[in-house]
Amino acid sequence: MPRFSANLGFLWRELSLPEAIGAAAQAGFDAVECHWPYGHDPLAVKAALDAGRLTMLGINTMPGREGEFGLSALPGREAEARAAIDEAIGYAVMIGAKRIHVMAGLAAGGKARRVFLANLDHACCVAEEHDIGILVEPINSHDVPGYFLDGFDLAAELISRAGRRNLKLMFDFYHAGRMGHDVLRLFENLMPVTGHVQIAAVPDRGPPDHGEIDYAEVFDFLDAIGWSEPVGAEYRPVGKTEESLAWLGRRI
Repeated sequence: MPRFSANLGFLWRELSLPEAIGAAAQAGFDAVECHWPYGHDPLAVKAALDAGRLTMLGINTMPGREGEFGLSALPGREAEARAAIDEAIGYAVMIGAKRIHVMAGLAAGGKARRVFLANLDHACCVAEEHDIGILVEPINSHDVPGYFLDGFDLAAELISRAGRRNLKLMFDFYHAGRMGHDVLRLFENLMPVTGHVQIAAVPDRGPPDHGEIDYAEVFDFLDAIGWSEPVGAEYRPVGKTEESLAWLGRRI
């Protein structure tokens, strides 16, 4: 079975980030990741990671104003986007995070594409100095209508066009499933450019123990093709997080 990372943007949301890191360690996760840790003292976060012997796999750039979903593909917002990127890199350095998801935002068209590529180049250049990876994530249009990076083909094309060795794909089986893909075939094709994997049930984004994707098959497939990094559990529990972890217990 793969190893797993607890996404603390969804799991143990009632706790502070340091407390949630401790809960993830206690539950048996191998790593953690989160969305926006910036309101928490990085020294306290790093201390919790060290105490739990966990790595923070990744964090996101800030999403922008209310209702926005990122800044990096928005024409005219380049200064804000790069400030958010620099903030994320600085925080990642302080807590030892390995990757940063650069959020594109709600945009479309050729100008947005050029702006996104330029901001990704900035992110990759600065992050490379700290041995940090940059991730882009296709997000399905059911959840976020109008998101710039709304397909896996576009993501792969942009990664190729950018030509940066530390720019990779965040492959979320949930988003791939919601887009109607054959998720195993798609992942096999994109594994060479993939830097992180996430999971959740389709279509309700619950724990990976039900729904349209057979995650037992997915986990066997990941083992068979040699995926060795922790898989991010980015799902929404119903009720307490501890009550949603039966699937994790079955793999230990």
